[in-house]
This record gives sequence, structure tokens and C-alpha cells, in this order.
Amino acid sequence: MALKATIFKAKVQIADMDRDYYAEHQLTLARHPSETDERMMVRLLAFAHNASDLLEFTRGLSSDEEADLWQKSLSGEIDLWIEVGLPAEERLRKACNRAGRVLVYSYGRRAAPIWWQKLENQLERFDNLRIYNLAADTTEQLAQMVERNMDFSITIQDGHIWLADNDHNTEITPQIWK
Repeated sequence: MALKATIFKAKVQIADMDRDYYAEHQLTLARHPSETDERMMVRLLAFAHNASDLLEFTRGLSSDEEADLWQKSLSGEIDLWIEVGLPAEERLRKACNRAGRVLVYSYGRRAAPIWWQKLENQLERFDNLRIYNLAADTTEQLAQMVERNMDFSITIQDGHIWLADNDHNTEITPQIWK
């Protein structure tokens, strides 16, 4: 019998002063059995950083043909493709060919710098690709905030992200690698 996804609910209040976007979202996150709390929270952070009414979580790890998050136009084209983790060059090439913009939120104490060093030159040719790296200390703090029902207040200003719940307050400054 296959393991089923674990369902998490998150109420997210976003004040993004960099984009003049202010909204509240009621999100349902399905955590794949092989996904860690840390990865799921990076997906949530990526949502908040790019939030819009059209941005949605996909089947993610359950599908090779879909991003972790994406935003489609009303006519069905993929405007924004978001990957979390350390995707292969082939996957990013495919995403850059299918979507108007591609964002990667990489993380991992030792693995992320090695991944970037290996792929940096190969990814230079993609003008629609942007890569953020998240410090391991902050993603580990995010993982400690996981509960089945979460309520977050997220403020974004000048490239900094503050994520808070009733017990925690974490500042995240994504490093732009590309």
C-alpha cells in the first residue's frame, strides 16, 4: 500500500511592500511522504515571495511534468515556474523553454553550493531564470514552525522576508545567485 500525503493548512497574511501586494491566503499543502518539513516550508516561502491569486501548488514531487508551484495565464500558458531544492540542469532547461519566468529556491547547508558550482556555467544562457539560495539556518528554523494548522504573518521589504507565527519570528534574506 502506498503512503499518502500529509495535509497541512496554512493561513498566510502577506504584506509585500516590494511589489505592493497585500492579501490573505488560505492554503492547503500536501506533503509528499518523501518530502521533509524543511522543503515544504521552503515551498510555502516561495509562494509568499511570489504570491498572486493565480499562483498555485502543483503535484510537485508526484509529477515530473510539473513545477512545485506555477502561475498560468488565463489562456493556459505557464507564466511562472517555481522549483524548490536542487533541480537538474535538464529540468531547468525544460522549464525555461516552457515558462516565461523560472525561479529556483535552493537550500541545503553543503549540497546547495556544490550544486551551484556544478551548474552555474550551464545555466548562464537562460535569461528567464533566477536562482535564490536560502541559508541553512533559516530553512531549519522554518522547519521548526511546522504544525498541521499554521497561521503566518509574512512581511517582505527591500529583499528581506520576515515570517512570524505566535511563537517564532524569522528573518530570511534570499541570496541571489543568478
